Amino acid sequence: MFDYLVVGAGFAGSVVSERLARGFGKKILIVDRRNHIGGNAYDHHNEDGILVHRYGPHIFHTNSEQVYQYLSHFTAWRPYEHRVLASVDGKLVPIPINLDTVNLLYGLNLTSEELETFFAARAEARSAIRTSEDVVVSKVGRDLYEKMFRNYTRKQWGRDPSELDAQVTARIPVRTNRDGRYFTDRFQVMPKHGYTRLFQNMLDHPNITIALGVDYRDVVHDIEFSELIYSGPIDEYFDFRYGELPYRSLRFQHETVNVEYLQPVAVINYPNEHAYTRVTEFKHLTGQVHRRTGIVYEHPSSSGDPYYPVPTPENAALYKQYAAVAAVTKGVHFVGRLGTYRYYNMDQVVAQALTLCKQITAAPGFEYPKAAAAAASVGQRISAVPALGI
Repeated sequence: MFDYLVVGAGFAGSVVSERLARGFGKKILIVDRRNHIGGNAYDHHNEDGILVHRYGPHIFHTNSEQVYQYLSHFTAWRPYEHRVLASVDGKLVPIPINLDTVNLLYGLNLTSEELETFFAARAEARSAIRTSEDVVVSKVGRDLYEKMFRNYTRKQWGRDPSELDAQVTARIPVRTNRDGRYFTDRFQVMPKHGYTRLFQNMLDHPNITIALGVDYRDVVHDIEFSELIYSGPIDEYFDFRYGELPYRSLRFQHETVNVEYLQPVAVINYPNEHAYTRVTEFKHLTGQVHRRTGIVYEHPSSSGDPYYPVPTPENAALYKQYAAVAAVTKGVHFVGRLGTYRYYNMDQVVAQALTLCKQITAAPGFEYPKAAAAAASVGQRISAVPALGI
């Protein structure tokens, strides 16, 4: 008899499982269709011994000290500030747009003050910011929008930015200084031993049983449990009764290259050339020392595993129908990017999962020792989490 059946072993399902097991003594069964824990954050050493992220780059960043301290119980960290270049007009320029981006693209030598005037002269007035196109053209004008954003967004989402909610491009700032970091969050780090090791440490508890390569629908009627925590697609749970919620997927083309480093930064975006959107070189992220390097090309797709909820008004309205029936479905809790149809970062998923645990238990929870002391032993406690069949 389990207290909770948890569907999905990614960040949402793993955090909820850890808190309920270690913090409240609950017995947990986690099931996942895939043959590994970690969800999309799963990493592994490829056949050439290079640590790669199977499902594309996952860069951890957060302003939440609570989330950072919580995860620090399961991993030591290495500092990492993410930088991205975009291939535009035959040049590699920083993205998000900053002073260097404009000076390199247009052959100028503007100051920060002059760049503000440059943007103001080109910005298109909008009475309201509703779409992703509105966000960009109202800040930097039409030309930079066409060069840097429009075609990338079309490839990534299969839609023009004028059809997408403002949140898609609002996530990317515009700067007038030379700050080339992609993120400016207070905590910008990568798990020292990789994400999979973090998950192994998180789920290393006698109250947690893990079944991999298992669809919960194949076992849900054969096991005893009190409540269900579901991090899969919410429309799938309800058998698509209102129709399918659209997602964008990705196809990953991994390669090993016989050089120590291939790119000057971890990620290079290709807004206007090639069918793929970006190329990631993992050693920049992991800090691994290796004579060869691993890269991945990302090809957006309308079919495949669901990765990104598509933010449009009609999709939001469809999700509200599912959210309404979910709210009155007793004994089932929906969490995560797919379970709540939200375009969340990893730290936001962790925060949401921690909040769900508080709501479920109505209690303050287990108190850990200080994170610095706990992190010192991470990487030594466990080498693998067994996949247990049912």
